[in-house]
Amino acid sequence: MRRTNSPGRRRLWALTVAVASLGVVIGLVVFKPWLLFVDVRVDEQLPIAASAPAGTQSAVAEPVPPATTPAGSADTAQGSSPPAGPQQLAVGALVSHEHTTTGTVRVVQQPNGSRFLTLENLDTSNGPDVHVWLSAAQLVEGTDGWFTAGSAEHHDLGLIKGNQGNQVYEIPAGVDLSKYRSVDLWCVQFSVSFGAAELGA
Repeated sequence: MRRTNSPGRRRLWALTVAVASLGVVIGLVVFKPWLLFVDVRVDEQLPIAASAPAGTQSAVAEPVPPATTPAGSADTAQGSSPPAGPQQLAVGALVSHEHTTTGTVRVVQQPNGSRFLTLENLDTSNGPDVHVWLSAAQLVEGTDGWFTAGSAEHHDLGLIKGNQGNQVYEIPAGVDLSKYRSVDLWCVQFSVSFGAAELGA
């Protein structure tokens, strides 16, 4: 005897297929798995910090000699001459959290007082909604540090420009750097750190 599918069974099957397809589409939109296989490289010009450690060629140059001033001038007597070039305020090495992450972060101040955070030789995974944070959280290496920045005070410098290369982010004038001890590459969408660096002198 030949078996035929009833209209109810066909409708149930069509509904199941439709729900499954919708789930796949939503999953692709939310998780964006293809980003893990696409690198975005950004190579911006880095400010030259005269006080940065030797051996980091990407952002370090010989110190610029200060401009000469007449003997006995007020600037010479009081030592109040402005710096001749950008000065390094802090530096740190990125460590891996959820994704393998390497590179160097620096906080650099220009002679006019403006400050910038640089990411140098960055190499991490691409991902959705990854932001660059100045964080009050203490750096914790390994899986224990994946989520520490989420519960700490932070200042968001914006969406990361790319997952590789050299990048510069302006730090607003009103930001008190003494409140922040680390830099975190934070995935806002999934509340997890890709990588982080402790800021030191």
